[in-house]
Amino acid sequence: MNNLALNSIKAKVKNIHNYDGVSLVQFTFHKTTLDMMGLELPANIKEGTNVILGVKPSHVTIAKSYSLEISYSNRLKTNVIEIKEGKLLCNVIMSCNETKIEALITKKSKDNMHLKVGDKVTTLIKTSELFIKEVLDD
Repeated sequence: MNNLALNSIKAKVKNIHNYDGVSLVQFTFHKTTLDMMGLELPANIKEGTNVILGVKPSHVTIAKSYSLEISYSNRLKTNVIEIKEGKLLCNVIMSCNETKIEALITKKSKDNMHLKVGDKVTTLIKTSELFIKEVLDD
C-alpha cells in the first residue's frame, strides 16, 4: 500500500460564524456545501476566499447504502475508482467532480460492504476533521 497523503479539496468560503472562540465555516465545493468547525482561522480567511481543504484518509467514512439519520454534515456523492487492498487495511479512492478523495478502511469493512470499483457511495467527513490546508487568495 502507498503512503497516505492528505486529501485536497478546492473550495470557496461561503460564510463564517464565530461564537465563543469557535468558528463554523461553510464552503462551496461545486454544488455541495461543506462545513468545518475550527478554533483558530488564518487571519486572511473571509467570505469568497479560495482554499484547499484537507482531511486525513483515516477520517473519511464511506456509506454504500444507508437510510439512517447521522450527524455528519459533509456528505459527498462519489464513485469508487480504485481500491488498494492490503492484508489488514484498504485505501479506497473515490471521485467527486474530478476531485479524488481517499479513505482508509479495514479490509473487513470493505469485504462486509462488498465494495468494488464502480460503486456509487456517499463519502462522509465529520465537521471537526476538515481543515484549511492552504489559502489560495492573499
